[in-house]
Amino acid sequence: MKLLFSEFKLKNLHLKNRIVMAPMCMYSAAEDSLFTPWHYVHYLTRSLGGVGAIILEATAVVAEGRITEGDLGFYQDEQIERFRNLVAAAHENQTAVGIQLAHAGRKSRTKGKIFAPSPLPYPGMNTPEKLTLEGIKAIIKAFGRAAKRAEQAGFDFIEIHAAHGYLINQFLSPLTNKRTDEYGRERSLFLKEVIEEVRKYWPKEKALWVRVSAEEYDPLGNHPQDIVRILKELSGIDLIDVSSGGVTDFKVNSYPAYQIPYSETIKKLANLPTAAGGLITDAKQAETVLKEGKADLIYFGRELLRNPYFPLHAAKALGTEIIWPKQYIRAK
Repeated sequence: MKLLFSEFKLKNLHLKNRIVMAPMCMYSAAEDSLFTPWHYVHYLTRSLGGVGAIILEATAVVAEGRITEGDLGFYQDEQIERFRNLVAAAHENQTAVGIQLAHAGRKSRTKGKIFAPSPLPYPGMNTPEKLTLEGIKAIIKAFGRAAKRAEQAGFDFIEIHAAHGYLINQFLSPLTNKRTDEYGRERSLFLKEVIEEVRKYWPKEKALWVRVSAEEYDPLGNHPQDIVRILKELSGIDLIDVSSGGVTDFKVNSYPAYQIPYSETIKKLANLPTAAGGLITDAKQAETVLKEGKADLIYFGRELLRNPYFPLHAAKALGTEIIWPKQYIRAK
């Protein structure tokens, strides 16, 4: 059995293979950011296609924390049953499902006021209001409420979105956090308190992931060693989903597997398992990353948009046998 199709276990999370559908915003939510039949088909198709895990797109913990008006939110109880139905259906295909809890901060393009650690606009966007201490505490509580709903919906794991220049990343980065209070002096404090609040409602036996921008592509921003230092200040994290960029409008020179070195650094120095990717479209390349110990899981984004059945084809490319959905056996 090839590593890409080997099992992965983390606490009570059990993945049948190491292919993860990356969280990708679909901008297709119904009114009040509700999950729709379109989302159900979109995600369940990838489950039928054989992925080991699905991470739902960035799902805001408060309305003003959405990236756009078309994004999902988890600040309403009505969402619980909708998500529960998806999770149950994916489990029939032995696919685990996680949800990425998020707040866009200064990168929100929703109507009304937007908020950030400091009143610094993202290039070309509106200037945010500086969060008060009361506002910070309210958002932390919102992450906790969303985690409680995630448990009620039956999600297998939670991923906290601390990457791509969104709110938590804005607190972590010296480029966007110019505060002089405790949340500026200790830039990891906001993430630390979010994790603590989430853990009040998220069972200790369930995995908690955090997505980070390991490289901010600015000399004055965070780099992999900085992220490692931050991670060592935190507890309660079970896996790091490694990405990069998004804090500024710097155009990243992306190429297949360009983020894998960041994953290797974090995995080695922070002593945590990692999920990694970045324009990986080839099964053999993914297998090599795992063989070299540079990541524990491989996430695929665009490739799974193009081809929901990528895992079935990847198994063939690697010369390994996996179970196809019984309804599709005639096509094998």
